[in-house]
Amino acid sequence: MNTVEKIWKDTLTEIELEISRPNFNTWFKKTFALKEEEGVFYVGVPNEFNKEWLYTKFHKTILDKLRKLDSSIKNVEYIVKKSIPQTSSQVFKKEPITKSNTLPLEKVTINKTSNLNEKYSFQSFVVGPFNELAYSAAQAIIKKPGVYNPLFIYGPTGLGKTHLIQATGNRIHKENEHTNIFYTSSEKFSQDYVNALKNNSINTFKNKYRSYEVLIMDDIQFFSGKEKLQEELFHLFNILYDKGKQIIFSSDKHPNYIIGLEDRLRSRFSAGMIVDVTKPDYESRAALLKTKATQKNTAISDEVVDFLASSLDGNIRELEGVLNAISIQTDLRNRKISINEVKTLIKNNIKPKKHLALEEIIKIIAGFYNMPVEQIYEKTRKKEIVYVRQIVMYILREYFNISYPAIGKEIGGRDHTTVIHSYERVKGNLKEDPNLTQEIEQLRAVLDV
Repeated sequence: MNTVEKIWKDTLTEIELEISRPNFNTWFKKTFALKEEEGVFYVGVPNEFNKEWLYTKFHKTILDKLRKLDSSIKNVEYIVKKSIPQTSSQVFKKEPITKSNTLPLEKVTINKTSNLNEKYSFQSFVVGPFNELAYSAAQAIIKKPGVYNPLFIYGPTGLGKTHLIQATGNRIHKENEHTNIFYTSSEKFSQDYVNALKNNSINTFKNKYRSYEVLIMDDIQFFSGKEKLQEELFHLFNILYDKGKQIIFSSDKHPNYIIGLEDRLRSRFSAGMIVDVTKPDYESRAALLKTKATQKNTAISDEVVDFLASSLDGNIRELEGVLNAISIQTDLRNRKISINEVKTLIKNNIKPKKHLALEEIIKIIAGFYNMPVEQIYEKTRKKEIVYVRQIVMYILREYFNISYPAIGKEIGGRDHTTVIHSYERVKGNLKEDPNLTQEIEQLRAVLDV
């Protein structure tokens, strides 16, 4: 067994331990390693549907596992190939590629200098009320880098944050190809830092990141609790900011709610613009489905679009996953699939929402505010506890449709009139307090409601 085959085998072993047996058998059992070239690991898959599903559902997991086995791997590409090549030496041989031994590989879209994925563009980016402010801020930065510094975009996973920040970097590069841009994830930044310490090359590391005119960093919530990395990021931020260089961050949470993040970093992040993206509304979901269907050359009726947009309230990746399933079924049948076929397809491919017990809901909300859950039940009028308790009552009523008496009984045996008062108070404050609105949206994402 050669090196890439062993790496993939070890990767599959790791993945098999983390997902269900049916999932593994469906999406991974018929995959195989093809080659590794210039930091890109190529994986063979049996069909387009398998390829799309791995990319939308498991890509980050696969890349994380591969990088732990070989830190030189920077990206993964999935190639449709019906079976494992008969002569593996032809596939894995490290030599100049000629017409006689070329695999039908797709063009690698990662820019070697900027690390930006060229497939992320504004042409394929759907703008709606759920991301309009973030999109407008990105456009302002493109016209005048530094106008919002830093730009901090946050929201639950799967809502297009990575697409937006990379599209921004790609557009800036298109406007001025000499701009020194770099995109990285917090994990990659961490790996670079650790490697620099090990290799006694910390000055090289510092000089590299301090040289960029536009630095884009994804998923910074993973800096939580990592003091040394936060210190390095703090000094890097100060140097780039003082030089007027553009900094763009993304996170799954508002910086004020990233537990274990230093106050001095929160302060720096607040110096620019903090904007959120939320789950798309009906109109945005319909527009997304139509746009993606056009890109995939998939015929989809208005009736199906309306049904999907009305029935699904998940994130963009989930919508794309359903559309991928429709696309492959359309190709197999060589016709539009009916609304009843779509309903069956959704039933088979979309996992049901989890049903949480009251105790679990309250525990999650308390954890969001970094508050011991016992305090929610206490008979106290402390302002900070009352605030969280009222939010608990509001969410239980608004999103779980639990009766006022049942909520009062659950939370320390309180009278139902107290619950009604708390519900109405939060509802009224939402109209005037954008920070509270952001908190509720984040909690909805965590609770999947």
